[in-house]
Amino acid sequence: MRQLPDLEAFCAFFNKLDKTCTKKLHKIYTDDIEFVDPLHRIKGREALEGYFRTLYDNVTSCRFTFYETLQQQDTAFITWTMHLVHPRLDGGRVVDVEGCSHLRFAPDGRVVQHRDYFDAGALLYERLPVLGGAIRLVKRQLAR
Repeated sequence: MRQLPDLEAFCAFFNKLDKTCTKKLHKIYTDDIEFVDPLHRIKGREALEGYFRTLYDNVTSCRFTFYETLQQQDTAFITWTMHLVHPRLDGGRVVDVEGCSHLRFAPDGRVVQHRDYFDAGALLYERLPVLGGAIRLVKRQLAR
């Protein structure tokens, strides 16, 4: 199934994310964007720019592999795997995290609501030196 142009632009933008992207968020997001993920709730493009600027300050690289998409009128869902390299996570090795984004588009094609669903533990908590070992131990105990 062919993606609609709004979703194509969104995916292309996210595959070019880096610390310079914050000046281009106005092309993808409305001024009143509402962004939610398991770790944050951000309202407004200026606040989102600050979040991305801080987030990508130490990121070595970040890219996405996009899979299934579903778009109906102004709402879209897309599954993805994020491939992130950060010097403080997992010894600077690539961290792969699967997730899904729920998007709602404004009439002008920009995103007005963006909610990401992913396992925050797989991204962050399990990758930290002391806390990661404790979380993996608990998971092993629960799997018995």
